[in-house]
Amino acid sequence: MLYSVKMRSAKGGAHELGGKHISGAERIVNQEEIARSVQAMIERAFQHDRGCADFINLKIEQIVPQNIVYIRQLAISTLAADTMLSGRNAAVEKLISSGVTKAAALSGIEQLAGLSESMHGAMLLSSTTGQRLDAAAQRGIRVSNMDVADLPAYKMVLRNCGLLDMHVREAVVLASKVQSAAGVMAELCWSDDLTYTTGYVANQSGYYRIPHLKLLNSPNGGRAFFIKPDTNIEALVSYLENTPVLIRPQAKAGCDPCKN
Repeated sequence: MLYSVKMRSAKGGAHELGGKHISGAERIVNQEEIARSVQAMIERAFQHDRGCADFINLKIEQIVPQNIVYIRQLAISTLAADTMLSGRNAAVEKLISSGVTKAAALSGIEQLAGLSESMHGAMLLSSTTGQRLDAAAQRGIRVSNMDVADLPAYKMVLRNCGLLDMHVREAVVLASKVQSAAGVMAELCWSDDLTYTTGYVANQSGYYRIPHLKLLNSPNGGRAFFIKPDTNIEALVSYLENTPVLIRPQAKAGCDPCKN
């Protein structure tokens, strides 16, 4: 039997009471792996570069196997960028090639860059206008209930790319689930971790790492999902937040020589 194990941590109290977000993590594991997963998550909450958490929320739920959806892992590649400006220009170009309008792509960059604090989830943006479509405010839409179907095989894929960082391991899983959702055209993301400046754009063709999407030591980050017109937003949010998904690693998905 499989279980969903989730952790959220904050400093200054619970998120809902104004606590500063520190970290989050989740796994889908069998019963024997629960204790080890929980221990790793707690250590992460106490040792994060955003600070030491004083509030940790853990949630463990059994998953019905018949409800699990299996999808493919996105192929990984890296776009050239040596400054934040060139990185954001590369992101806009990749979003446009994904079918997002230039106006919407620029709006996405502007909205993420203008955040006063990191979002807890993602904003849903129109792929044509860039207008925000959800009403989740700072909470955003939290993509949840996901993991890889074969962790050793997935680690081998990342190792062959030269990518051993936890940021990449988790982000590719999340981006793969997002791109499997009906109505999603592309995703733009950069981390709120202080020392991690690499972000990405994901679309149906792959996961594109982009160095320098934000300045070093910037505490703010977030995600924007660009949504096709006439998408059923309620159904989309339900899939992203609730449907359990396991990603099948793609040994032949390909990646270029990558550097962290």
